[in-house]
Amino acid sequence: MIERQIIPITMPGIHERFYKFFKRISHHFNNPKILEIGAGFGAFTQRLYNEGYNVSACDLFPEKFYLKEVECKKADVTEELPYESDSYDIIIAIEVMEHIHDHVKFFDESYRVLKKNGVLLFSTPNILSLKSRVRFLFSGFFYSFKPLNHQQYDGLQHYSSLTIDQYVNIGLSKRFVKLDFSIDKRQTTSKLYIFLIPFLWLYCKIKSIDYHTHNKYDYLTGRILFAGFWK
Repeated sequence: MIERQIIPITMPGIHERFYKFFKRISHHFNNPKILEIGAGFGAFTQRLYNEGYNVSACDLFPEKFYLKEVECKKADVTEELPYESDSYDIIIAIEVMEHIHDHVKFFDESYRVLKKNGVLLFSTPNILSLKSRVRFLFSGFFYSFKPLNHQQYDGLQHYSSLTIDQYVNIGLSKRFVKLDFSIDKRQTTSKLYIFLIPFLWLYCKIKSIDYHTHNKYDYLTGRILFAGFWK
């Protein structure tokens, strides 16, 4: 019998790159207990399950989760998660952050559910890229964001466009002790705008803004942000 392959909801290639990101961190744990929040159809959960990981899943719409071997609990990430405190070594949230308003509650709950020295891994569109900045200049909307449908309240739209500085602020305020950011890949479109970099540096210097907070080359050229927050 051929196993059904569940199709990812995310853009092509994100799951593959996120899995490599996950592997770099998961080897620090011995048989980690993993929770995927916002698991969608279950494509990434399926990959972890097939690799032999101890994985659980939750989503706002668990009826759309197709992996029968893993229970998917109903969970609203802006409310208390249906799990005991200190339950998981790794929490994964792929392309979830941009869909929620209350990040403070999300990080609160992630910290509560993680074991000591556990880690929250998440991905989100990189609004700091040069492509995103040009898009915002001409349209008022960052990369991967568009005008909201104000009659749609199902949590599927991209609501929140937080910067790295804002994620760091929330993470530190919620007692995470180590925060790391990387990217999935460099965008060709953003690399076309690298001629703008000297102007960014000059503007930050004139305005006395720390250039390095948001203008590292990875941030300026990356498509998707990958983040690791350690408890």
